[in-house]
Amino acid sequence: MVRLGLDLVESEWPSDLNGTKAGILVHSASYNRSITHAMDLFTNFDRIKVTSVFAPQHGLFGETQDNMIEWESYIDVRTGLPIYSLYGKTRKPTPEMMKDLDGLIVDLQDIGSRYYTYIWTLYLTMESALENGKFVVVLDRPNPISGIFVEGPVLKEAFASFVGLKPLPVRHGMTIGEIATYFRSKYLSGLDLRILKMDGWKREYFWEDTGLDWVNPSPNMPSEKTALLYPGLCLLEATNISEGRGTTRPFEIFGAPFVEPHKLARYLAELKLSGVAFRPLFFVPTFSKYSGKKCGGIQIHIVDKKHLKPFKLGVAIIKTLLELYPTQFQWRNPPYEYENEKLPFDILVGSDELRLRLARGDSLESMELWWQSECDAFDTSARREYLLYD
Repeated sequence: MVRLGLDLVESEWPSDLNGTKAGILVHSASYNRSITHAMDLFTNFDRIKVTSVFAPQHGLFGETQDNMIEWESYIDVRTGLPIYSLYGKTRKPTPEMMKDLDGLIVDLQDIGSRYYTYIWTLYLTMESALENGKFVVVLDRPNPISGIFVEGPVLKEAFASFVGLKPLPVRHGMTIGEIATYFRSKYLSGLDLRILKMDGWKREYFWEDTGLDWVNPSPNMPSEKTALLYPGLCLLEATNISEGRGTTRPFEIFGAPFVEPHKLARYLAELKLSGVAFRPLFFVPTFSKYSGKKCGGIQIHIVDKKHLKPFKLGVAIIKTLLELYPTQFQWRNPPYEYENEKLPFDILVGSDELRLRLARGDSLESMELWWQSECDAFDTSARREYLLYD
């Protein structure tokens, strides 16, 4: 049985922080095993006084549906606490927000992919805490797509954005507590950081091995299966191909009005990609790209998650679409996640290298060798040093 950091607050809370005033950074999935939300737990925790609540992209309870929809701070009618938006006028806690706090408690469910913005809200929160002399306590949570597999290019800092501020591979294979430890060591030396580790979590675990209920950490992340595909299928956000938003299977379904699904399924099947099968279908998104229009596309079925390489899958899909529909496939233009100049695809990948390789028709195998060499170098030189679990 896996017990989360949030499950262990009563027994593991640092005694030297008793009596402090704290803000909590939480979201829609900040629940413990008993389905008690962190906000309810901490506002009734007698060892600290919660004076404010912070929330990331999508709002405190997942109210904002799509990407790049900002929301504004407000007062919670139930508790009277200020709810500060970190996806609106600011993405980083301001000195004004921090002035009456001794520190911040962070309980965010990540999904194991560099593009997912919660780890960058964590980073900016840690940076603000260091600048303002505050402590940070991170309540650790599972990486739902396992803590073993690492895949994809490592971000180049010239391509930093809110989908990647610091070097990490796309599928990073770390828990949010491990990432916080990495951030503090590499970039935020001197920060008073505490990690409340999980009990019973093992690196090879996928979400279903934890015995925990899945709560959507964002509106378009409805299952562990979605999280497994996201490191690859999120790349479609940077194109004119629907990534399935506006359907009941975002990041599992993809397509466009100009796609002939049976032909695409046949071409993808010929690649013999491990861990997946492709089912042709038609769909009509209810919002986002091609809202109300019939699209031809594919549903991806995971048949072996341990052998699935989601980033390779995403690149293979884009390469195939480029070859089949060279005049209809298009890269999305900025702005995207607060980047106004560089192409969204490049900031997702972390450089322009992959797009240039796709443009000149490099083989899938040669591209995988390139990004895997970057990934392996990062794993050896950085990631392994910060792992907290066997």
